[in-house]
Amino acid sequence: MAIKTYIAAITEALDLALEHDKDTLIFGEDVGQNGGVFRATDGLQAKYGEERVFNTPLAESGIGGLAIGLTTQGYRPIMEIQFGTFMYEAFDSIAGQMSRNRYRFSGTRTMPIVLRTPYGIGTKTPEMHADSIEGILSQVPGLRVVMPSNPADAKGLLLASIENNDPVMFLENLHLYRSLKGDVPEDYYTTELDKASVTKVGTDVSIIAYGGTVPLSLKAAETLEKDGISAEVLDLRTVAPLDIAAIGETVKKTGRVVVVQEAQRTAGIAANVMAEIAERFILDLKAPIGRLAGPDSIFPFSSAENDWLVKDSDIVEKVKEIVNYD
Repeated sequence: MAIKTYIAAITEALDLALEHDKDTLIFGEDVGQNGGVFRATDGLQAKYGEERVFNTPLAESGIGGLAIGLTTQGYRPIMEIQFGTFMYEAFDSIAGQMSRNRYRFSGTRTMPIVLRTPYGIGTKTPEMHADSIEGILSQVPGLRVVMPSNPADAKGLLLASIENNDPVMFLENLHLYRSLKGDVPEDYYTTELDKASVTKVGTDVSIIAYGGTVPLSLKAAETLEKDGISAEVLDLRTVAPLDIAAIGETVKKTGRVVVVQEAQRTAGIAANVMAEIAERFILDLKAPIGRLAGPDSIFPFSSAENDWLVKDSDIVEKVKEIVNYD
């Protein structure tokens, strides 16, 4: 084990993937000599050469089309989109092409594409740089949407995504890149996709979260513990498809649930989780399901970020409301 930042774990995973399989390629805007805008690919072009780690023009639609074409020649592309919202420019490639090709060709062809991109506010980025668009992506059949919350999972889930034969949207929380450190195994390993993880065991209430809201939920759980409330924290890790079994287990255990997301409230992952619980596990509930999410507005300019963000204190308040429901 070694203590690594979230982004260092991602860089290590990319390095191991390139070493493990000569058909793995990395490309995107400035990922070569500069190592990407956040230095996630720092040093990889020097180590593996310009044919395997290379820059593209500033054209996200071209990056998506290139990834699709490379799969037809036996390659495993890892495409980087500099910021999550820039993905809109590549959305035809994502939703209209790569997500459909396994179905379109009756399973005779695969699309082993990983799309890496940062998301999330809290680092004072300009407009159109911080949006959380996992809700939109999760509605596209044929896509996996993976959102790690800690360095060990960032490495293991990324390597599992690269090995996978279906397109994976790998969303990396921008705020966690250098603010979060943790133990990370040093060798090549994978963390199973589509499986949630209980990151804190509890008995009174379940906090269901993913990505950047998991550290917030863990911090809230520590505060709640001091007030005599035992909160279990379930990290979804993969938000499409959901791990319904794990959700059901924690609901049956505590009977009270709060779901947390950073993205806008309407049509989000939290709403989907709540609907699944209501349809499948409603008789196990002792109280209504609580939800915390961003407001239904455009992500704000940096000066208003703190007013927009879900905070750990908001989670504490909502959990107490649900636990004290009569």
